[in-house]
Amino acid sequence: MRMGEMVRRTGVSERLLRYYEEQGLLTPERLPSGYRVYCEKDVDTVRRVRMLLTAGLTTDTIAKVLPCVREQDERLVPVCSDLVAELRRERERITRSIDALEASRSLLDSVISAHPVAATAGLPSA
Repeated sequence: MRMGEMVRRTGVSERLLRYYEEQGLLTPERLPSGYRVYCEKDVDTVRRVRMLLTAGLTTDTIAKVLPCVREQDERLVPVCSDLVAELRRERERITRSIDALEASRSLLDSVISAHPVAATAGLPSA
C-alpha cells in the first residue's frame, strides 16, 4: 500500500511515518520512483509503536523493544529474555519523572494557595 493508504489505515500522518522510518522503526519497500510501499506488517508495527509511545518509551528505546515483543490478545508480550530488565529501567525512569512532576505541582499549589484571592476563587490548596 502507498503512503496515503497507510495514513488512512493507521491514523498516523505522513510526516510521522517518515519520522518512524528515520528512527529505524519502519522499513517500507521503496519503488524505483522513490515512493514508499507499505505492507500489512507495517500497519501492525505502527500500532505497536503507538502503544509503546503511549507507555512513555522514547523512540530509541522502542527501536530496541520492537523486535522483542509480540501481540497476544491485544497486549504486547516480551519474547526476549533481557527485555523485561530494560522495561523495568524505563518504568523507574517514568516513576522518577512522575515524582518530580508531583513535587512541582505541590510547590505550585503552595504558591497559589498563599495568594489571598486563592481561598475565595476555589483554587487548590497545598
